[in-house]
Amino acid sequence: MALSTDFGPATALSCRECGTRYEIGPNFACIECFGPLEVAYEFGDVTRADIESGPTNIWRYRSLLPVPVDVSTKPNMQPGWTKLVKADNLAGELGMRALYVKDDSGNPTHSFKDRVVAIAVEAARNFGFHTLSCSSTGNLAGAVGAAAARAGLDSCVFVPANLEEAKIVVASVYGGRLVGIDGTYDEVNRFCSELIGDSLGEKWGFVNVNLRPYYAEGSKTLAYEIAEQLGWRIPDQIVIPVASGSQLTKIDKGFKELIRLGLVEPKEYRIFAAQAEGCSPVSTAYKAGHDVVQPVKPDTIAKSLAIGNPADGPYVLDIARRTGGAVEDVTDPEIVAAIRLLARTEGVFAETAGGVVLGVTRKLLENGKLDPDAETVILNTGEGLKTLDAVSAEARPAAVIRPSLDAFRTAFAN
Repeated sequence: MALSTDFGPATALSCRECGTRYEIGPNFACIECFGPLEVAYEFGDVTRADIESGPTNIWRYRSLLPVPVDVSTKPNMQPGWTKLVKADNLAGELGMRALYVKDDSGNPTHSFKDRVVAIAVEAARNFGFHTLSCSSTGNLAGAVGAAAARAGLDSCVFVPANLEEAKIVVASVYGGRLVGIDGTYDEVNRFCSELIGDSLGEKWGFVNVNLRPYYAEGSKTLAYEIAEQLGWRIPDQIVIPVASGSQLTKIDKGFKELIRLGLVEPKEYRIFAAQAEGCSPVSTAYKAGHDVVQPVKPDTIAKSLAIGNPADGPYVLDIARRTGGAVEDVTDPEIVAAIRLLARTEGVFAETAGGVVLGVTRKLLENGKLDPDAETVILNTGEGLKTLDAVSAEARPAAVIRPSLDAFRTAFAN
């Protein structure tokens, strides 16, 4: 396959475990030690002014990503530059001094997955792939379907058959093929790995498998945006949801790149990881003091985080421990309560993953692991309309009355 060399500042793939370097290509595992590959760069001079003069989407950071310089002129979903909400009402309820919600529900398909898929699409174009594919817990399937349609590519996405109905609709409406598999996400992912080696998957770009090194870099843009929106500084502490763990590791990578390039002042920061109790293999390992993450079978309403064998779990443990953070989990009722709290205080309707993050934030405050006086950012990675079942039993009309003032007075007399 003749490969393009237009990957911007990206120069190679590097094994995260042994450091072996490879040429840019559609590869994801080291042949020496089977460690994961990630993108290595040679950055030029990057200034705040250069970034600030760019478009109001992730392409303002194109000089820090594995994409061509003209990426913003190509047909893509242009995700990013979502709101950083100064959550004073929520902070007051929690007893915190400075709290922000990075609300990624404002992306084109209403989740942070639009960021990672946008990078994967550029890699797929460069490698000559004609079909975009993925294994998904829901949000990624929708992002792939939309991005492929916009880019003029075919798509075929694979999801657990018991996914939330709203995510099934979002994933299938863009005209690509949606295939439900009777099994967990981890079983779906294993199937996709087999498909890559079969003739059926020839010329297919699996965004979270053979395009994973590029795809994962999209999460760095969350770190870049948070720092820029805070006035070019890194927050003291940040709480991030964990499914595969890739998002958390790349946010850490993004912060370190900003420091290394002199775009922000060097500082220590703490990273906290949030999981649902019904799928908390990383939290369990952290609390037990283990370095190995034991797989589990997910059983939680937070389906977008229901990855029982998280590929980046060990790296999440390393980062939480290195930065002085922690890994914590919350129950399904705590998730629902947190969704309602965020909606009531800040008008942000989070999906279940956002409820996990806020629920864990409350728990970390209660057990003294999170500093209430430190500047804190928490992530909402998706739109609550996609997970209505989680709150529909409680979010009902206060009353049903006849259309008259007397009926209203009677219903609300107390």
